[in-house]
Amino acid sequence: MVVLGRRALNRALLARQLLLRRHELTAFEAVERLVGLQAQEPQEPYVGLWSRLAAFDPLELSTLIEERTAVRTLVMRRTLHVVTARDALTLRPVHQPMLRARMWATLRRALPGVDLAELAEAGRPLFESEPRMLTAAAREIADRWPGVAARDLGDALSCLVPLVQVPPRGLWGQRGAALHVTVDRWLGQSLVRDTPEAVDGLVLRYLAAYGPAASADIRAWSGLSGLRESVGRLRPRLRVFRDERGRELLDVPEGELPDPETPAPVRFLPAFDNAVLGFDDRSRIIDQEHRGLSVRGARFVLVDGRVGATWTLAGGVLRVEPLRPLTRPERDEVAAEAESLLALHGGDSFNLPS
Repeated sequence: MVVLGRRALNRALLARQLLLRRHELTAFEAVERLVGLQAQEPQEPYVGLWSRLAAFDPLELSTLIEERTAVRTLVMRRTLHVVTARDALTLRPVHQPMLRARMWATLRRALPGVDLAELAEAGRPLFESEPRMLTAAAREIADRWPGVAARDLGDALSCLVPLVQVPPRGLWGQRGAALHVTVDRWLGQSLVRDTPEAVDGLVLRYLAAYGPAASADIRAWSGLSGLRESVGRLRPRLRVFRDERGRELLDVPEGELPDPETPAPVRFLPAFDNAVLGFDDRSRIIDQEHRGLSVRGARFVLVDGRVGATWTLAGGVLRVEPLRPLTRPERDEVAAEAESLLALHGGDSFNLPS
């Protein structure tokens, strides 16, 4: 069986994540190909697309959100993603049991005596009438559960009732309250029924967008359990490799596997980018010693395809903090890419400590 080394897996990941070169794709095509972009921080998806697309105009994604062709909703790992409208209708039902289970595991002690079915039934109409903040909506029904915080009821409702966050939140350069409405009201279509075929399709799309991966990686990215049956159904259609640890890696037949020596350009990634978070074993892109930064919302700079620095932008100053010594050519490439990012954000200056 073919063994894929860390560098081969890295270049496969970069190619499929559109990070080996900037692509001539629309924002819609990129969001769909990547199975969404992580969007806990409303402005972060714009940097993610800027790093991946040629001549990206942030207003393109804003227009998709305003026209309801893309939405911000909870899906993978109980985290907010920007996904296309049609993906919202199919992916939310697939993830719904996971969202409920993860919410309950977190909030169970905060919701004594709360029947989740009753809470969902009482809460859904509130989000069908007009956009509401979660806590404000929960306050309207909180008297049913004395002693339970409206904040916790609202958090639970975000997982029990399929909701989207509506603009202006999530639009480029704009701020807005986190107002929610139901997915079907916002899109004017009903959610698609969850089926085994839908789960299989999600697994195939993950492999196409992330490269050869173990079953544990698929679970870590999606948050879903019980994928063994899906993998079993798909196995006859998949390529199988091993990594250097001996783990079985699954892949779609047509998945790109670039030469491991393919040059990888410097790329600035937004907070919580799935290129880093989308695996159980993230060693193909980030060193173990820095793994904790990825879950704390650090923004990364890829240097030679791997996390080599972090970046922040505050007060118009873009500051890069290397995580390892950078060569002079690497520093020059980081500086050039930083100037382009400053142009996107309208920043003033760039700082890269020696």
